[in-house]
Amino acid sequence: MAIVGAGTSGVAACKHLLARGFRPVVFDAGASVGGQWTRTLASTRLQSPHVAYRFSDFPWPDSVDWYPRHDQVVDYLAAYARRFAVDERVRFRSTVLAAEFVGDDAADGWERWNGNGEACGDGSGAWRLTVHHDDTDTTQVRWFIPD
Repeated sequence: MAIVGAGTSGVAACKHLLARGFRPVVFDAGASVGGQWTRTLASTRLQSPHVAYRFSDFPWPDSVDWYPRHDQVVDYLAAYARRFAVDERVRFRSTVLAAEFVGDDAADGWERWNGNGEACGDGSGAWRLTVHHDDTDTTQVRWFIPD
């Protein structure tokens, strides 16, 4: 399984997949967990109180501002990723250039991934990701096929 981005949604998705026994790979173009929060202006803060912007299983530290600064949000997301071993699954400086649903042998392959009421369809089919790794300046095509 692949997850694109190690921001708020990406780290949460990875944590829940790990808890269910999957071994996802998270690709992130940046150098650290935090997504857009790592690239915001220094004056940026949450527009909601921290109690309304948190993971249900991971409280903010007592020292955080009521409306956390961007650096506090980045620290919170990084701590969450460490706590649930998400950071071990992230491939930093890896930009997904293309994500293609390759399909499966069934004639209704696209329907399996779209509009059937299930978050990820029935899990059949395959995806082909093209990923550029900045650290090695290589581009790799990776297949993700359900077990």
